[in-house]
Amino acid sequence: MSTPVIGVLALQGDVREHLIALAAADAVARPVRRPEELAEIDGLVIPGGESTTISKLAVLFGVMEPLRERVREGLPVYGTCAGMIMLADKILDPRSGQETIGGIDMIVRRNAFGRQNESFEAAVDVEGVEGDPVEGVFIRAPWVESVGAETEVLAEHGGHIVAVRQGNVLATSFHPELTGDHRVHGLFVDMVRANRTAAS
Repeated sequence: MSTPVIGVLALQGDVREHLIALAAADAVARPVRRPEELAEIDGLVIPGGESTTISKLAVLFGVMEPLRERVREGLPVYGTCAGMIMLADKILDPRSGQETIGGIDMIVRRNAFGRQNESFEAAVDVEGVEGDPVEGVFIRAPWVESVGAETEVLAEHGGHIVAVRQGNVLATSFHPELTGDHRVHGLFVDMVRANRTAAS
C-alpha cells in the first residue's frame, strides 16, 4: 500500500512541528491552505495556535465549508489544542464570530488550563498508544467539558478529558508534536491507513 498523504492546515500555529512528526510516523506530510489541496490528501492535522484566528483565516481562505464537507464525508482529522476546539461541535465560551468545523460531539472550554504563563507538561496515559505515558505539553490548553454517546474518551488529566475520538476524528488538548514522541501521530496515521483500506 502506498504511503498515506496527510495535510497540515497551514493557516497559523505549529505547522512545521506537525509536518516533522507525521513524516517520522511514516506519512507523506504537506501543508494545506487552499480548498483544492483538500482533495489531494488522505487525512488532515489541525495544529495548535489561536482558535479564533484559525477560524477567521479558514473562512478568509475559503476552506471552512470544504473542510466541514470533507469531515462529514469521513476524512480522518486530528486536532491538537486549538485544533481540538476547531473540531468541537460546541464551544462553551466562544469569541464573537468564532466558528468551528465540528466533527466531535463534545463541548470544549477554551484556555481551561490557564494562560500562557501557566503552561505545563504532564505524563498522560492515552488509550490506543502503547508503552509509557505520552508527555503532554499543555499551552493555554482547552479541556472537554462533556461528550456525546458516540465520543470515546482516550485520556484524562486532573479529572478533565484531554483526548477524544469519534469515528475518524481525533483530538488532544496537548501538543505531542513538541516532544519528539511521535506515537500519537502514529495512532492517527494508523487511522488514516485503516480508512483508506475500508474505502478501497
